[in-house]
Amino acid sequence: MPFKTLTIKKEVYDELLKLKRKDESFSELLLRLVRRARNIDTLYKLVGTVDWVNKEELLREIYRRRFEVR
Repeated sequence: MPFKTLTIKKEVYDELLKLKRKDESFSELLLRLVRRARNIDTLYKLVGTVDWVNKEELLREIYRRRFEVR
């Protein structure tokens, strides 16, 4: 597997260290953050694409099904 060396400011390193889980490497942390950002971008692209006919009824159905799963 190829490797790349990154140079980051100490401040950035400290912030990443706060987010890093005990059992994960920095590579795994960065991959997790990138994937999360990608998912958020996808959600932003979906904003406005759904026509809410009856929002309250839809939310009731979502909560009902969520309760059934638990």
